[in-house]
Amino acid sequence: MNKPLKPIPKFANEAEERAFWESPKNDSTEYVDWSKAKLATFPKLRPSTETISLRMPEDVLNTIRNHARRLDVPYQSLIKLWCAEKAQDLAKSSPTSSRASK
Repeated sequence: MNKPLKPIPKFANEAEERAFWESPKNDSTEYVDWSKAKLATFPKLRPSTETISLRMPEDVLNTIRNHARRLDVPYQSLIKLWCAEKAQDLAKSSPTSSRASK
């Protein structure tokens, strides 16, 4: 025989709700009948990355591949890391100072 479910309380904000569900005192099975749960799919979600095509000299690519091999990482991951680091550096510098140096 199933116990009646407790009502889910109203929360003032997301942080309060997170604290409630993370608390070991609150068991979700007392609030939700998981036997009636259905798998949800979100077909319209887009990946957070975008595919690009990049042409570069073969010797440059070979140098990157060799360096990635020494670091034991995929070369595409290394390229992404270097691009992200450079983008972060550029974002830190103010746009006016880069214009003044030209």
